[in-house]
Amino acid sequence: MLELMTEPWLGKPIWMWASFAGIVVVLLALDLGVLHRKHKEIGVRESLALSAGYITLGLGFGAWVWFELGRQAGVEYLTGFLVEKSLALDNVFVIATIFAAFAIPAAYQHRVLFWGVLGVIVLRGIMIGAGAALVSQFEWLLLVFAGFLILMGIKMFGASTAPKNPLDSKMYRWVASRMRLTDGLREHRFFVREPGPGGKTVLWATPLFMALVMVELADVIFAVDSVPAIFAITTDPYLVYTSNIFAILGLRALYFALAAVVARFAYLKKALALLLVFIGAKVFVAEAMGWEKFPAIVSLTVTAALLAGGVVYSLIKTKAAAPAVAP
Repeated sequence: MLELMTEPWLGKPIWMWASFAGIVVVLLALDLGVLHRKHKEIGVRESLALSAGYITLGLGFGAWVWFELGRQAGVEYLTGFLVEKSLALDNVFVIATIFAAFAIPAAYQHRVLFWGVLGVIVLRGIMIGAGAALVSQFEWLLLVFAGFLILMGIKMFGASTAPKNPLDSKMYRWVASRMRLTDGLREHRFFVREPGPGGKTVLWATPLFMALVMVELADVIFAVDSVPAIFAITTDPYLVYTSNIFAILGLRALYFALAAVVARFAYLKKALALLLVFIGAKVFVAEAMGWEKFPAIVSLTVTAALLAGGVVYSLIKTKAAAPAVAP
């Protein structure tokens, strides 16, 4: 058994993957089974405490990666964690819009976010596994990813910051047309059995489930940016996946801390756009200079500077604005 655990899988011993999976399972069980067994509204203070806890765990895991795998791997993990955490901030704004559109009470939002994050863990694993397999066979795909990131960054920089109503999207109309939907919430339930048009009792989906579907679809769209971005930082599947998941695990806590003040970060999207352009451009720079890899410490420094600048500039420009009301 011990020999099996030391066998490599996707470039790392199985025990490293198993240890990470065990940490994730414990965190999810603690979250749903202990901390949030009852459906209640999560306050800002609790949200900030949980968010700080998840960030500390993510950084602590990064310190272990640094000690176990070396300085280069540690810096790449921290850069990936910072990038994914920052892109998750943009996801928070979209999730707030989804909850407002479906009129989801604060007491039930955690349930949607929990199952949403659980789905994200699986979806990101599939996408990262596929990406790692393709990049290992076709290294030129990194240049394709880089070009895509530059184009997406330019598009994001010029895009409107006004949120779009998810009920007006083609995705929502397509999904809703293929389900029986109740006319309102049924407490915390995703599905209920109620009489149908013919009087027979059938299964109905509730707006809470539709909110979950839209959250999952939103993450798939965000993954189109975030997965190429992390592969442009490192191609190590272990670093890619662990930094992704640790950044996402704290998304629920981060949402409740930021949902009430999303308007104060109005210019963060511009900083994220510049970050995507930088991540894409550094791949071309490394290729032109003949480097095997762009210096990891430079990537980490520029990433931190861009994000800090975006946050500070947003807070200064929106200081006089009235605080937004949480949906």
